Amino acid sequence: MRTIDVEALCAEKGLRLTEQRKVIAQVLSEAEDHPDVEALHARAAAIDPGISIATVYRTVRLFEEAGILERHDFGDGRARYEAAAETHHDHLIDVETGNVIEFVDEELEELQRRIAERLGFRLVDHRMELYGVSIRRDN
Repeated sequence: MRTIDVEALCAEKGLRLTEQRKVIAQVLSEAEDHPDVEALHARAAAIDPGISIATVYRTVRLFEEAGILERHDFGDGRARYEAAAETHHDHLIDVETGNVIEFVDEELEELQRRIAERLGFRLVDHRMELYGVSIRRDN
């Protein structure tokens, strides 16, 4: 998983960062998963116990509206977040564990472009989420 400096993205967008927003940005930058608001709150509160869950909700909404965060619904009933990536990637979600694997496959990207063209469209964006069960067995 790639590391994205959320605080730098906020500066690029001209967002004013309070100390609590800086902590939340730090937590998002360091996330190696796609946390929901409750997980973000727990991680941020471990750094600054004064951060309320309401502050996390407001900050996540602000970052999402500014294009700094992307929201995902991976079918588990929770909105999950990741910093907006500069490059496109897709997701494979393990339905048993909830683990999310990011991947890029150029052959798949080309196939999607060809399908759009065949149907009379120029592809401008897409989001792909694959759901599966691991077939690897540890002995």
